[in-house]
Amino acid sequence: MLRHNPASIGVELDPAGWIDVDVLVAQLRTAGKPVAVTAEQIAEVVAVNDKKRFELVGGRIRAAQGHSVDVDLGLEPIEPPMVLWHGTVGRFLDSINAKGLVAGNRTHVHLSADIDTARNVGSRRGKPVILRIDAAGMHADGHQFYRSANGVWLVAAVPAKWIRNASR
Repeated sequence: MLRHNPASIGVELDPAGWIDVDVLVAQLRTAGKPVAVTAEQIAEVVAVNDKKRFELVGGRIRAAQGHSVDVDLGLEPIEPPMVLWHGTVGRFLDSINAKGLVAGNRTHVHLSADIDTARNVGSRRGKPVILRIDAAGMHADGHQFYRSANGVWLVAAVPAKWIRNASR
C-alpha cells in the first residue's frame, strides 16, 4: 500500500512518501483488513525484511523504492558504478531489445549493484536472464542515477543501446 495504493486504505502519504505509523495502523483497522496490525509488528517487519524495502524513522514509515505513486524520496543524483545489473526473464527480451528498460507503472527502473541480486530478482518470475547495464556510459551520456536507502539503483529508463545480455 505504501508503494502503490495508499488510498486503498484511506491514507495519504506526504510528498516524500512518509506516513505516521500510528495513522497507518489505525487506517488498516478502519479499512477492515482481516488481521489487526500493531506498530510493533510493523517495526518487526521493517527490521527483518531482507530487502530492506521500508524505512522507519521517528515513528514514521515509507517505502524505500519501488513506487508507482508519485513521491519525492529526496535522493540526490550520484555517479553509478561502471556496471549495474538487471534481472528479468526471457519473455520480456523482445520488448527490452526494442524499447530498453522502461519504468512502466513505477517511477524508476531498478538496477542491482551485483549479479547475484539481479539473478534473485529475475528468478521470481521464472528462469532468470541477467542484463549487464553500461551505467558509466549512460551516466556520461547524461542519465541520472540514484541509490535508494536499501541500495537499489534507480534510473528513469535504460535505452537498449546500454544493455547486454550477460546470460549468454
